[in-house]
Amino acid sequence: MKTETANTVVGICMIPLGLLGLLIASRALDAEMSVFGYGLILFAALFGFSLIKDHYDRLEAAPARMPGADHE
Repeated sequence: MKTETANTVVGICMIPLGLLGLLIASRALDAEMSVFGYGLILFAALFGFSLIKDHYDRLEAAPARMPGADHE
């Protein structure tokens, strides 16, 4: 499996995890569950931004593989 495809699949799987955290945080009756829900939201969001950063870092590291790139 290509890295970009795997990252896309994992990124899509993070969406329900973030939504689950949102649901847990909104329905929490105590502070511990609320913190756990916010933690899931934060983890899913930061993981998504990390995947985006990895994508652009890979594009920047190998500009010769991009079609139409004339970087020298």
